[in-house]
Amino acid sequence: MQAPWRRLMGGRDPQEEHRASTPLELLFDLCFVVAVSQAAAQLAHGIEEGHSLQAVAGFAMVFFAIWWAWMSFTWFASAYDTDDGPFRLLTLLQMAGALILAAGVPAALTDYDFTQVTIGYAVMRIPMVAQWLRAAREHPEGRQTARRNALGITVVQVLWILRLLLPHPFDYIAFVVLALAEVAVPAWAERTGAIKWHPEHIAERYGLFTIIVLGEVILASTVAFGSAMHAGVSIQLILVAVGGLLLMFGIWWAYFLGGDEHGFRSGKVVRTWAYGHYVVFGSVAALGGGLEVAVRAAEHNVHVPPLVTGYAVAVPVALFLIAGLLLRWLVWPSGTVMPVPFIAASAALLLCPLLAPSLGIGAAILVMGLVPAAALTVLLSRRST
Repeated sequence: MQAPWRRLMGGRDPQEEHRASTPLELLFDLCFVVAVSQAAAQLAHGIEEGHSLQAVAGFAMVFFAIWWAWMSFTWFASAYDTDDGPFRLLTLLQMAGALILAAGVPAALTDYDFTQVTIGYAVMRIPMVAQWLRAAREHPEGRQTARRNALGITVVQVLWILRLLLPHPFDYIAFVVLALAEVAVPAWAERTGAIKWHPEHIAERYGLFTIIVLGEVILASTVAFGSAMHAGVSIQLILVAVGGLLLMFGIWWAYFLGGDEHGFRSGKVVRTWAYGHYVVFGSVAALGGGLEVAVRAAEHNVHVPPLVTGYAVAVPVALFLIAGLLLRWLVWPSGTVMPVPFIAASAALLLCPLLAPSLGIGAAILVMGLVPAAALTVLLSRRST
């Protein structure tokens, strides 16, 4: 049966059975692959050039725009997705904004010119205002919350554009202030009533985006394998590739232990869980950039110290493990979280780069890949007893 051009945006049933991501949501995610890839590539470039701190700061700023635009759409869609003509067209505009933002990432992270990134972000956010206004018009129960969301997004978006007029470093200070304002808008809006989202749908959407960012790790390992074969079987490159694959699989397994949605007890808990994914997603994307640096280091194409290269890989993985552990403490039943394996793994990961100067970056990353595997082995063996 052919879907109608327009449906009433009356709110989705939060108890709906078999709620899954729509093809439109999957297409939306696909557009963000490009933005994440550009951010990871520019992070790698900055580290290779010896500007690690500036590269990390720029990456954190760009990734915030990517993450927040994705997250805002995801929660709105969980509550109000009609998947009709107007909804699809507004989502198309948001996808265009993601591509504009992605194209502006090199200028932002290389020349500190955030003009195109800000334009792309605006193109993503303005359709969200239209979506919330439609929800306000067609869903009386959530009208005040929808209007507040539309107002909050509009005000903050105007301020993002005005931020372009500020000189450095005031533009960076303004970024922090406006980022805090962005994340405060939903909490302020929902003082008049919480939107009704679907727990299983939200958990699935976050899992899908985790797989999106893991694609950067897979890409780096693929490049390492290809370079190793092209270079006449380079042992260090093969070790980087194998270690990268082990890290990817360990992160995937650690994230998909399951059950998070059953702990969504309150709006505060869920909001903290959702906001904490900025670190989860960002660390995995940064790992892709770190592995790119490791590949070039194994090819002797960069001149940064081996320790810097090692920590470009180790720090993101340790951040992922600690962030994941803290989020599980929020949503898993009391007594089911086993922190020791992941705390020990995080500490061990931060020691692994010390192997790079003597054994090579490939060997160091291979050992890093074994660390999450060991932590998961301990965790799963304790679970089964």
